[in-house]
Amino acid sequence: MSEELQRETITQAPARQVVFRHRLATRIWHWVNAVAIIILIGSGMVISDAHPHLYWGNYGANFDTPWLSLPRFVDFGPVIGDWQITIPSYYSLALARRWHLFFALVFAFGLLAFMIASLFNRHFQRDLRLRLPDLHWRALWHDFRAHLAFRFHDPAHPDRYNVFQKLSYVGVIFLLIPLMIFTGLALSPGMDAAWPWLLDIFGGRQSARSVHFICASLITLFIIVHLTLVILAGPFNEVRSMITGRWRVPEGDGE
Repeated sequence: MSEELQRETITQAPARQVVFRHRLATRIWHWVNAVAIIILIGSGMVISDAHPHLYWGNYGANFDTPWLSLPRFVDFGPVIGDWQITIPSYYSLALARRWHLFFALVFAFGLLAFMIASLFNRHFQRDLRLRLPDLHWRALWHDFRAHLAFRFHDPAHPDRYNVFQKLSYVGVIFLLIPLMIFTGLALSPGMDAAWPWLLDIFGGRQSARSVHFICASLITLFIIVHLTLVILAGPFNEVRSMITGRWRVPEGDGE
């Protein structure tokens, strides 16, 4: 092939499409949350070690029958290399509570700021609104098969979230995180004195603690699935889009 023809071929080759996917408020909240959740989970493991048993109702003590007994995370919990991922890495209930309470405030006020910003920039209405056709079994089945084939976006509308993304984000943002915040408030003696109805809503202090643990576990599962899909979809492209807001459509799509 001559140099002239090569130049012409390169000129005519379509450039890969770049779409704007994440607004500034979403990107800031994502990275603030990433730090806050890691510290909340790590410090929560240490707090759990003080009494690693879960109950329903108002009371729970050593002689009561728990519905779930947890391992002692500081002694037997997850390790990465030589690093214990509890915060702190040794058992200190007082220090773990300080970390947990501070980043719980970051977590709660971060959600509030994100929700206000998302109402103004129409992120919820534009990106997360679920329509009836989205919930039809054919749409869900189609999205499930696309995920099995490692196709995580619609080539015709690459800037839009798929159905599973919408369902998971709506569930986390509007259900799991608020439940985490309000059950956490219900576990505070000071908040119980100010808002005694919190314990009534959750059916008692131990029930609130159990719901808090279940929500934390589901959010941890969400993070694991989320990171797995980021790796499968192309980590460089996905992480860059959460820094710059711009996402490059994979080759062969968006034409």
